[in-house]
Amino acid sequence: MSNDVLLMAGMALRAGRLELGDEAAGDACRYKRCRLLLLAADAGEGAQRRASHFAEEGQCLLAELPCTREELGAALGRKSCAMAAVTDLGLAQAIVRKLAQSEPEKFGEMADRLRLKAERAAQRRERTAKERQQRGGAKRPPIRYRKK
Repeated sequence: MSNDVLLMAGMALRAGRLELGDEAAGDACRYKRCRLLLLAADAGEGAQRRASHFAEEGQCLLAELPCTREELGAALGRKSCAMAAVTDLGLAQAIVRKLAQSEPEKFGEMADRLRLKAERAAQRRERTAKERQQRGGAKRPPIRYRKK
């Protein structure tokens, strides 16, 4: 299980959808790009406090992985890594789904929340596609401002 989650995190890194470390993850949360904040199980007290603050500030989910900093870092090509931010909704959903398969009582609600977020995003994409189709595929008309 943990190996699958680490493989998915490595895939997110190769896709450019993972921010590693406290500062990069904090920036991703601050700018509301983070969908899922990953935290190693043996992260220090300060890192845990910062991670919970980042997740609250960025309105994203915080998942404590059942692996150590060294295991997470090895999966991501680093010596150790305590915190990482997934910026892609589909990859975040896949990671949480893998976690929920092994520990449904801990990650089940998180998987449901990410599924709901993904459904809402799909509805927004569909709505904008319909609007674009009604305009004949053209871009939105430019906004004309009056000169005073």
